[in-house]
Amino acid sequence: MSRAPIGPRAPRPLIGCAAGTWAGTAAGRGDCLHVRATGGRMAVLRSLAAVGAVPGLWWGAARAAAGLRGRCPRRGYAADSAQSAPTFGFLLDIDGVLVRGHRVIPAALEAFRRLVNSHGQLRVPVVFVTNAGNILQQSKAQELSALLGFKVEPDQVILSHSPMKLFSQYHNKRMLVSGQGPLVENARVLGFENVVTVDELRMAFPVLDMVDLQRRPKTTPLLRNDFPAIEGVLLLGEPIRWETSLQLIMDVLLSNGNPGTGLATFPYPHLPVLASNMDLLWMAEARMPRFGHGTFLLCLETIYRKMTGKELRYEGLMGKPSVLTYQYAEDLIRQQAERRGWVAPIRKLYAIGDNPMSDVYGANLFHKYLQMVKHDGAEKQGAGGLWRQRPSATQSCASILVCTGVYNPKGPEPTQPVQGAEEAPFHGHRDFSFSPGLMEASHIVNDVNEAVQLVFHKEGWIL
Repeated sequence: MSRAPIGPRAPRPLIGCAAGTWAGTAAGRGDCLHVRATGGRMAVLRSLAAVGAVPGLWWGAARAAAGLRGRCPRRGYAADSAQSAPTFGFLLDIDGVLVRGHRVIPAALEAFRRLVNSHGQLRVPVVFVTNAGNILQQSKAQELSALLGFKVEPDQVILSHSPMKLFSQYHNKRMLVSGQGPLVENARVLGFENVVTVDELRMAFPVLDMVDLQRRPKTTPLLRNDFPAIEGVLLLGEPIRWETSLQLIMDVLLSNGNPGTGLATFPYPHLPVLASNMDLLWMAEARMPRFGHGTFLLCLETIYRKMTGKELRYEGLMGKPSVLTYQYAEDLIRQQAERRGWVAPIRKLYAIGDNPMSDVYGANLFHKYLQMVKHDGAEKQGAGGLWRQRPSATQSCASILVCTGVYNPKGPEPTQPVQGAEEAPFHGHRDFSFSPGLMEASHIVNDVNEAVQLVFHKEGWIL
């Protein structure tokens, strides 16, 4: 969709109108869900690398690995007789949409007054899709429940690394895990049975961590030769001591999993690396965005290329804007609808977010993917068994951008060059091509409450 012109600001689009259109125009009335994404097809094909890295995946196994259940009524789920069964669902970002740091955004409370019925149940299926990962799924659900004032189930929350449950070929390998928070517990919930933290590796090889003078060993310890080789690297989120994590991850990759030794030549391809959360920036209480895990990945990739002359390769990249994350979310939406007894298939998804690069790009990428599947067939696109045995009922995924987080309506448009530069800054990950059309939101609204009103209006639902 076209945007308001750069320079003097055009009026903000009214609710119900696509970005760059105003009430009374033809575009505002009927065609605001279709995103014209130049180069989008190539971006979709590149993004499928993460899906293609799950060899032999088939529907039953994928559902079991993801912890998904079949049609069994759950306590607290009853059909809402006052409204027809929904044929649409919401994918809600959290940071910058519902909360800023530990503060709930007031518009989020208003939005959930519309989304929740008089019995305290959701009127439509909702899944919370966040690129956060340094927390347990159950803890995130409890946190959201306290902030929003209604019961959020753990299986309504997708963390950035949740789709790693599908990468079962690595679950029994000895993996170095990087991040913070309940790292080991998170890794085990995902299925990884044998993990080593960066701190454990540092304790085993204290001479590897030399940046902080206060942490350097006072004497030279004996080199260990009894430490089992590491077989892969798991990057779940931004760590606390970046210099330590960067150094030790590089040591593992360059030594083929034996950081106590040195190799004459660097192994390539290197050990498998799985990563989640590609956000360069995210929004907390500060006025300006904060560094995200994508910034850490950028540092690691740059150091690896500088030292070896080759590109760091990922066996899987998860979190928004990965297509795999949206496939995972789509199935949770379907499961939620089944538990509520809503028999009508969910045809439309509305993804609400604050970050053009992760939320808008990801939703539009998934929309393009759905169109490719419909036109070309899923198997030709290498999407694996997630689509082979149970075709998707979803027909579209619309992106709705809010102005309460990373996106600043008073700042430069994310697809336009800043003053003095020839190209727009690309905040996306290296493995996702810059495609301006994929960063064009279907709609731009002030906040999540306006987004919910917009969708209910389009779907003919009572506000």
